[in-house]
Amino acid sequence: MDKNELKALRRPFIKELFRNNRFNLVMTVIAALLASVSSLVISWTIKGISDLISGDADVGFRTLLLVFAAGLALMLLAWALDRTFLSAFRAKAMKQYRAYVFDRLMEKGIQAFSGENSALYLSALSNDANTIEQDYVRMLQNTIQVGITFVGALGLMLWYSPLLTLIAIGFSLLPVLVSVVLGNRAAVAEKDVSDKKERYTGMLKDVLSGFAVIKSFKAEKSISGIHDKSNDSVADAAKTREKIKLHVSYASGIAGGLLQFGVFFVAAAFALSGKGGITAGTAIVFVQLLNYVLAPIQIFPTYYAGKKSAYGLIDKLAQALDRNIPDEGEHIEPRLTDGISVKDLEFAYEEGKPVLRDVDMDLRAGGCYALVGGSGSGKSTILNLLMASSRGYGGEILYDGKELKSISPSSLYDLVSIIQQNVFVFNSTIRDNITMFSDFSEEEIERAVRLSGLKKLIDEKGADYLCGENGSGLSGGERQRISIARALLRKTPVLFVDEATASLDAETSFEVLDAILKLDGYTRVIITHDLEENVLRRCADVFALKNGAVTERGSFDELMERKGYFYSLFTVSQGA
Repeated sequence: MDKNELKALRRPFIKELFRNNRFNLVMTVIAALLASVSSLVISWTIKGISDLISGDADVGFRTLLLVFAAGLALMLLAWALDRTFLSAFRAKAMKQYRAYVFDRLMEKGIQAFSGENSALYLSALSNDANTIEQDYVRMLQNTIQVGITFVGALGLMLWYSPLLTLIAIGFSLLPVLVSVVLGNRAAVAEKDVSDKKERYTGMLKDVLSGFAVIKSFKAEKSISGIHDKSNDSVADAAKTREKIKLHVSYASGIAGGLLQFGVFFVAAAFALSGKGGITAGTAIVFVQLLNYVLAPIQIFPTYYAGKKSAYGLIDKLAQALDRNIPDEGEHIEPRLTDGISVKDLEFAYEEGKPVLRDVDMDLRAGGCYALVGGSGSGKSTILNLLMASSRGYGGEILYDGKELKSISPSSLYDLVSIIQQNVFVFNSTIRDNITMFSDFSEEEIERAVRLSGLKKLIDEKGADYLCGENGSGLSGGERQRISIARALLRKTPVLFVDEATASLDAETSFEVLDAILKLDGYTRVIITHDLEENVLRRCADVFALKNGAVTERGSFDELMERKGYFYSLFTVSQGA
């Protein structure tokens, strides 16, 4: 991607920092202008006092005192404006930036998001956003203030001595050169830190999700080793970044010192020789004004590096968010009349490594079907493809005769819902988790609660019971029933159930599946690891998969009579 394309992707993110926020920024600029005028007035007062002491003064002590008082008043006014508008600008900028990123993330389709690392977005909305605020937003305001002061100081210097000002500009080339050279290195280092933090965040997410597995297998030491390795990587990258920042700071400080002392010695030489109309007060005020000239020269390398770093982080995020599959295709009605037909379905996550081969399935509308087979047989992949997780399959997937690739994903999601093993429950009320924060009538909610078997839970705890972080206040069966209720409330005629009872005990597993099997009028496709006869007998057809292919299909009794692959699976499961 070339620079112009990157700029185009980055532009809307930058705009969010300033959208409806320019008044706050303008007021901070006015505050900076007042602070700049105040600083210059005080500098002029210092020159006047120095000339008064040396006998070269052209203004009186009282005038100097009044001017100084005016400068102090301007400084207080600038402080009052900054106190009101500076923090408001920063807070609003970052609030809008995060909201925009999150909204763009929510625009992603399942197909695009399923192949991405979610840690990238976690890092972008936490670590990277903090870096952008500190190194770009805050520095932007500081740079504006010192920039205004720089212009005023340079104007005064030209008024006092154009020759000395030209000499100062010559000395200034060194700090500017330092900032340009080191700024690029700092940006690269900042991006490296972001990448390492992203991987660290992903590792933490995996560890916390699999905490029970780690404990049960006593893998704490091994996982700690993995953590320490990732943690060391972040620390090393941060160490390198801080070293580069120190190089920038010290190099610009040394260059600024050379500028300041060089100009001071030249001014002193002129004052002692009586050349150029330089007085002792002029020499002293030049040193004072050089502080304001030095400030942007010293800040610019940090700002330049911070800006490049921020742009690098935004570019990485913008490219990730831009990788989306448009919601294109035919809009279909949310009903299934004939059924779902799968013909010669083939799929591979990696070229040359097929996961599904020549899969044929006919799922009639209103029927209940079960997919069974060993781990890695392709069951979940089939459901994911039926949910339009990818269009890179061979063969056909037809909904009422319409090829899935031609159907708009958003309209497909009005037709189908999926109930998975891992149910995410928000730290909110049972009602909110059922409705997913949307408005439904009490009759609709009561129907979903009754059919999903949640009535007992609500009678005991109430609909306003807080579920806890990721549903920690609920049992596994209760979380699964919430997932069923969500799907029922949406009234999608097709339900896919992917190992929804894998983590439940036998009794709860049967209760959850029983609730699904009782949903007359719905087309249900169930993946289950528990080969319960009472469940499988109630399915119109059972598809037995092995190595990505359907080896057998038929009712429970038919498959048992054949004494083939399904018979072996079932017999082994009963013996276990």
